[in-house]
Amino acid sequence: MTDSGKCAFVLGIELVDGPDGSVTMCQRRYVDDILKRFAMDECKAVVSPVDMSTRLISSDAATKVNAPFREAVGALMHLMTATRPDIAYAVGYVSRFMENPQEEHWVAVKPG
Repeated sequence: MTDSGKCAFVLGIELVDGPDGSVTMCQRRYVDDILKRFAMDECKAVVSPVDMSTRLISSDAATKVNAPFREAVGALMHLMTATRPDIAYAVGYVSRFMENPQEEHWVAVKPG
C-alpha cells in the first residue's frame, strides 16, 4: 500500500481540511449537478429544498405530473443521507407522494 497524499474525495463527497485540523464533508459538486439536471442552476439559495408553507395532500387522480418528481426526490434523499440531515423532514414530507405525484407536489420540490 502506498501513500497517495491527502484524500480530497470519497464516494463523491468532498473532504475539506479546516485550519483547526477539522475535516468538513460537503457535496457541492453533487448539488450543482442536481440543480443543472432540473434546470435550477440559476435559482436563489433557500433554507429548505421544499416549500413547507404549502400543505400537500394525496390524490387519487389517474393523471400524474409529467416531471421527474421521483428522480428529484431520490437525489435529495441521497444528499440527505450523506451530508445534509437537516433537510430530512422536508424530503420525508414530499416522499409521501412518490406513488402518485401531482403538479402541486412537483411545485413544492421545484418552485417557480
